[in-house]
Amino acid sequence: MLARFLIGFVAVLLFLLESEFAVFSPLQLGEGIYYLIPRFLILYLIFLSIYYSRKKAMIYGLIFGLCFDVFYINIIGLYTVLYPAICYIAAWCVKRVHPHLVFSTILALLLMIVFEFVVYEFFYMLQFTTMALQPFLVNRLVPTTIGNLLFLIMLAWAFKYCLNARVFQRAQ
Repeated sequence: MLARFLIGFVAVLLFLLESEFAVFSPLQLGEGIYYLIPRFLILYLIFLSIYYSRKKAMIYGLIFGLCFDVFYINIIGLYTVLYPAICYIAAWCVKRVHPHLVFSTILALLLMIVFEFVVYEFFYMLQFTTMALQPFLVNRLVPTTIGNLLFLIMLAWAFKYCLNARVFQRAQ
């Protein structure tokens, strides 16, 4: 019974942890200021769409995207659309290639980069940010990618194990 709610519980926990880890940003190293944006939930949803169910990942993406829109950015629709779209793309890519953990980690990282870039372009287009592309790439995208890669290295195997265990339990 506990395993049934484990997937949703982990998603809620990661949703809440993102704001806790965002407190550590921006980082000042030397003369540069670097922004590290935690994207734990979208990485988890990508793994959910790869190893569990595309449909459930898209539903969770829709729900948590709406929550993210309401609580953090006050623009309803951006994350609500992007989270399920990223989950769909992840599931589509995995249909063509075996879902090995290394491939899944690289795919999740690449989709997170695409996600960050789309969010940046949207905010730049609406003039919510004035950061040019070069500073965005150096001061935000690279640190965000490195930080989330470290998160994936530490927890990717746990995501895969948790989701595979849930699949095996559902099959019985």
